[in-house]
Amino acid sequence: MSENRYNLRQEDDGTRTVFDIFTGLSVEVNEVEQVGLEMEQADDLVDLLNLLYIKRRSGSVH
Repeated sequence: MSENRYNLRQEDDGTRTVFDIFTGLSVEVNEVEQVGLEMEQADDLVDLLNLLYIKRRSGSVH
C-alpha cells in the first residue's frame, strides 16, 4: 500500500494541478490553490507534501 497522499494531474492547457488522492481536490498551500503549475514545480511540491505527510503519520514532524 502506498503511503502517498498527493499526486499531480495534467490539465487540458498542459499545466499541472497538485491534488489530494483521497479527496480528489486540488491542494492549497498558504491559502493558494496549487493549479496552473509547470511540471517540475508540481512534481517537486508533490514530493515535498508526500514526505511531510509520511513524517506526520510516523510522528516525526513537530
